[in-house]
Amino acid sequence: MRKPLSGKKVIKVLCKEFGFYFESQKGSHVKLKKAHLGGEVITIVPLHKELTIGTLKGVLELAEVNELVFWEKV
Repeated sequence: MRKPLSGKKVIKVLCKEFGFYFESQKGSHVKLKKAHLGGEVITIVPLHKELTIGTLKGVLELAEVNELVFWEKV
């Protein structure tokens, strides 16, 4: 079982290691964007103290980031 991550930590890893940047924020949800060959990739990260594993998987799926690769970078 992996340790729970906060929304801020997930944002930090996605920006630093995977090339995402802050696009906007609405309430407690942050939109991150990254340029991609076919256009752009957008993901939404909730700013919760702990993201459940399902929420994290959904964020990574939208970001087109492999879960195993993500955990190597944490």
